[in-house]
Amino acid sequence: MDKRYQVFISSTYADLQEERQEVIQALLELDCIPAGMELFPAASEDQWTLIKKVIDDCDYYMVIVAGRYGSMGPDGFSYTEMEYRYALDTGKPIIGFVHRNPGDLAASRCEPSDEGKAKLSTFRDFVQKKMCRFWESPVDLGSQVSRSLVKLIKSSPGIGWVRGNLVPDESTMEEILSLRRRIEELQQDLLAASIHGPEGTRGFAQGADVFEINYSFVASPSAYAHDGKGYRAIVEAEWDEIFSAVSPLMIDEATENEMAKSLNRLISDLASSDLQSNKGFKDLGLMNFRIDGDDFQTIKIQLRALGLITKSTKSRSVKDTATYWTLTPYGDTVMTRLRAIQRPNTPREGTGMVA
Repeated sequence: MDKRYQVFISSTYADLQEERQEVIQALLELDCIPAGMELFPAASEDQWTLIKKVIDDCDYYMVIVAGRYGSMGPDGFSYTEMEYRYALDTGKPIIGFVHRNPGDLAASRCEPSDEGKAKLSTFRDFVQKKMCRFWESPVDLGSQVSRSLVKLIKSSPGIGWVRGNLVPDESTMEEILSLRRRIEELQQDLLAASIHGPEGTRGFAQGADVFEINYSFVASPSAYAHDGKGYRAIVEAEWDEIFSAVSPLMIDEATENEMAKSLNRLISDLASSDLQSNKGFKDLGLMNFRIDGDDFQTIKIQLRALGLITKSTKSRSVKDTATYWTLTPYGDTVMTRLRAIQRPNTPREGTGMVA
């Protein structure tokens, strides 16, 4: 959107008319709007109130300092310095333009009294503590203003003014605000969903609760399953163990076949040591651990009911008929708590798998 920035020009007036014309011309060439209340007699409190309001409405403030300090205000400062201090106090982006050699100026353009000269010298030093440029002639001043303001606009973009027909009407603004509020609400809901499980899952088995998994395996006197014998057994696993085993596969997405293989490995890890301690399997090779089909479906449904996993909605080939699962935001949070490596001697936090 095309913007025009308003710039307050602060200076003494009678001695800097040619310089001000150069500055105004430079601002107009930059499509800026010049403003400056030194064109009017700043001799009352009401006038000072108006000056402050105009400064407030401007995007940038610039002060031009030459050989005059200016007419005095009620607080012992000139109105030019009062304007500068007000802009400084309100945080307005400021540029100062100070004459490089004020001693070269004609006497008519300089302070006649020692007190005025002292105040001007103090003000010059004060302005030079902030962003400041030096100038020697009206043309030089206009050039300094153009270059400096372009840089200031880039580093500190102002609000600016736009044409009325480019501004959204009231109903459009209300709709935009309503949509922004809705976005914020959805962002809050998404954040909450990544921290807490769905409502109503408090009574579901989860966390350290134990689930009995039925499985089959083969015990063989050799390294080959074809000469072995099939058996069925039951192993106990906590829901945290089960989810910890399958969840890394679903950081992106995983097929049900991949999930089943991961659970088979979990069963093998949990059951092998107990089976080897059984005299009947002591010298046999144990292999081909497979979870019972019904128990696999139960585990899948339970993890889905707890809000940890969901069906993947990624598009894929028509020939790909596999079912894919992925982690929910909450499931990703729980997986991280379960699988992240803890510092030594630091107790692991609970998984928070309760709504």
